[in-house]
Amino acid sequence: MALHLNLLHEEIAEQRQRQRDPLKIGMMALGAIAALMVLFYLWKGYQTLGVKSRLAAVEADWAKVEPKVTAAQKRSKELNGIIETTKVLDTMIDGRFYWAPFLQKLSLCVAPNAQLTSVDGTVAEENKLVTVSVEGIAAGREPRAAAEELRQLLLEQLGRSYTEVKVEFKTLEDLDTIVNVAGANMAMARFILSVNFNPLTTEDAKAANPPRSAKS
Repeated sequence: MALHLNLLHEEIAEQRQRQRDPLKIGMMALGAIAALMVLFYLWKGYQTLGVKSRLAAVEADWAKVEPKVTAAQKRSKELNGIIETTKVLDTMIDGRFYWAPFLQKLSLCVAPNAQLTSVDGTVAEENKLVTVSVEGIAAGREPRAAAEELRQLLLEQLGRSYTEVKVEFKTLEDLDTIVNVAGANMAMARFILSVNFNPLTTEDAKAANPPRSAKS
């Protein structure tokens, strides 16, 4: 059997060892990177589980509160609707013209020798001006003067409370009828008064148009 002597054994072993070292280092580096990636994945998974847990808790709390919130929003809409309706009604009431004070003033102007047969009035929607037609008869030695007295008195009475007051005759004519008033025979006249005025009271007009201070 032939005997072989390898005098370069040590050098060959060192060369092989050098060739193996980079492979080991690479494998170790890959292992370390893989371990870091696994740790990073586990950390992110833990964070995701924590976020999901908090989200579930918030959703559970919202599920408890949501019916109350929905009911509160619905109630808020109802209350807002009621408030808006109340504002409209208040505006209508504040801008409404009441006929009772006018009729009271008109009744105070009617003397015993006069009689009203018809009263017809309207309120304009645009400017709220009041237009009234008053029809009646007056008796006296001078029935036209009696009717004029009623007109002047009505103009005075309305001017105390309202603005832009106008009281004019639409018709004033003598009648052939004779009437007995307090034992005296008197002639009669038929009249129709056209009454126009602004329902804004004199106090409101002064408040809306305050007097200007005089300049020196």
